Amino acid sequence: MLAHNSPEMDEKEFGLLIGHGFRDPELLRRALTHRSFGALHNERLEFLGDSVLNCAVALELYHRFPKLTEGELSRLRASIVNRQSLYGAAQRFGFSERIRLGEGEIRSGGFQRPSILADAVEAAIGAAFLDGGFEAAANVVRTLFSEPIETAHPKSVGKDPKTQLQEYLQSRRLGLPQYGIVATRGRADRHVFEVECVIPELNIRTIGKGSSRRSAEQDAARRAYELAIRE
Repeated sequence: MLAHNSPEMDEKEFGLLIGHGFRDPELLRRALTHRSFGALHNERLEFLGDSVLNCAVALELYHRFPKLTEGELSRLRASIVNRQSLYGAAQRFGFSERIRLGEGEIRSGGFQRPSILADAVEAAIGAAFLDGGFEAAANVVRTLFSEPIETAHPKSVGKDPKTQLQEYLQSRRLGLPQYGIVATRGRADRHVFEVECVIPELNIRTIGKGSSRRSAEQDAARRAYELAIRE
């Protein structure tokens, strides 16, 4: 079996990057191990991390928005905790360079597959929970999801990133963003699309990835929106 990354992984360094210095690096190593690599893989950690992630984000939103109802908090959490946001976190923090895969998954481009990377993010959160308790895991969540948490707003719930970006630009009387495919990778049945989003008036250009052109455009739009609101 092989790992995708050629240099040996430094779990301690990567743990600090995502917000937790692991006392037991083996936990993080397992979190970054896909089942195709061997018997000691990350599926149980993923199960645990999923619950911890939802709880940590719920706690953040509970304190940030004291006037929101239960239903509003639930919808806002769903806008943050989803497969696309997990994949986005994996991309931002280089999970694809750390994931350990079997030879077949490497050949088929598994290190770029959104589901594999999203699962690894949840598993890393679960590993942090076992290693250091809830606060350690919550710190990893705050690190990995800092952008979607910081930009979360009740008025944006239910709106996809492209709509959010368009409405924001229109409110500032700026032109619409331009989208274009930059590249497609992987096998025909497992394409990963790379799409750029360009806002010339703000000098913004972002690249989004996804398993379809639409999801890649949404990812690029989300990144562009996060940059635009800081202008």
